[in-house]
Amino acid sequence: MPNHVVTDADVPAVIPANAMLVKKLDMYPIECVVRGYLSGSGWVEYQQSQSVCGIDLPAGLTDGDRLPEPIYTPAWKAPMGEHDENITFERTTELVGSTAAAALRDTSLRVFAAASAIAESKGVILADTKFEFGADPVTGELTLADEVLTSDSSRYWDAAVYASTASATAGNRTASFDKQIVRDWLAAHWDKRGTPPPLPPEIVERTAARYRELIERLTGADVE
Repeated sequence: MPNHVVTDADVPAVIPANAMLVKKLDMYPIECVVRGYLSGSGWVEYQQSQSVCGIDLPAGLTDGDRLPEPIYTPAWKAPMGEHDENITFERTTELVGSTAAAALRDTSLRVFAAASAIAESKGVILADTKFEFGADPVTGELTLADEVLTSDSSRYWDAAVYASTASATAGNRTASFDKQIVRDWLAAHWDKRGTPPPLPPEIVERTAARYRELIERLTGADVE
């Protein structure tokens, strides 16, 4: 997939290990969210309307259920300081045009399918994720940008744990490899007013351990 990372031979020899050299793109104001399972804000919306971003879903689903097929549920990237807004595909077409909207949807679903297969082979479920794209300012080519399939942009579950629980009430089948540990701690210790309290060291370490475990499982590489 064409992406924003520069890998040409003329890349400067000295680049910090925690940095990347990338090219600028004309970014689309759309977060391209793909959901293979019902969870998060999608679950909240489903309980209200039995749909997600205008897509009708079967009745009787519970939190964490696998969807009949992955769905594309875009969001509009709000200005700095405001919350992103879930939108319909029709609204995406109004924002970026029909050709770009279709390309964003189709490419997102294709990348999600490939990534899901890789995760599944490692005993991990890719429940949902988000992509961001831009147009190459020179060629106009649709180009993948920003972080891709990370713990911060995706919801991953342990496939064995998920399969061992017959229902959402039989255990935490959706314990994710992301910052949910942080969210849970803040929900119990912060009223969302003012500056959030510092995270206890054990919360930081537990979260970091989940990130490391996911990377090791997906790549086979040891992470210090």
